Amino acid sequence: MKYETLGPLRVIDGDHTSAIGARKIETVLAVLLIKADQVVTSEQLINEVWGDQIPRRATAGLHVYISQLRKFLSRENRPGNPVVTRPTGYLLHRGTDEIDFQSFLHLADKGRTLARERQHEEALETLEAALSLWRGAVFGDLRSGAVIGGFVAWLAETRLECLEMLADLYLEVGRHREMVGRLYSLTVEHPLREAFYRQLMLALYRSERQADALHVYQTARSLLHDELAVEPCRALRNLHHAILAADDRLDFHAAPA
Repeated sequence: MKYETLGPLRVIDGDHTSAIGARKIETVLAVLLIKADQVVTSEQLINEVWGDQIPRRATAGLHVYISQLRKFLSRENRPGNPVVTRPTGYLLHRGTDEIDFQSFLHLADKGRTLARERQHEEALETLEAALSLWRGAVFGDLRSGAVIGGFVAWLAETRLECLEMLADLYLEVGRHREMVGRLYSLTVEHPLREAFYRQLMLALYRSERQADALHVYQTARSLLHDELAVEPCRALRNLHHAILAADDRLDFHAAPA
């Protein structure tokens, strides 16, 4: 069985894909997946499900949600149930099941290691594989308490780190033209992420589009000034000056064979 969390939450078992329609039960499953193979206390689950408006019979309600979740996850071809009760709460036993965010984190870490070892092509393939697992926002539009909210923010930041590493690798191996469109989209999606502007400017300059590269800088500068009343970071400013000076160091230099 496979749990998909990098997008709307769903469970895949062979050729069958299923999703939970009830939001509170979906919240319980999301927390148990985040803490897979760890005990999640009843108090944690109650706070995640109801927040500041905890009903008087919250414990009984949680028991109902756990029971319904167990029915949802039960399979005729496998003994037992992945959701088990512990003295202080509940635990989702992963076993041989796959959780996509764990696969993503493994590939991201592997890609980071390969990049540090300057195995650029292998790192590119690995990071592309990691990013291909994403179908949308983590858990779709499910946003709840501290556990889910913190996890979603952390995982989204890790994805952005992967995208930055990937763009740097494309630039490193001379595949700058391939990244131009992708980087334009990323600057729109993340308008305050200065690294994407820097990478886009360099990709454009190396693609013989100096004017477009300078226009990107002005766009970033105006946006940062209007939104935060700050100037671009030093890396952006230095790249802007280097482009104006047609600095040879900006050109792509293939690694010696």
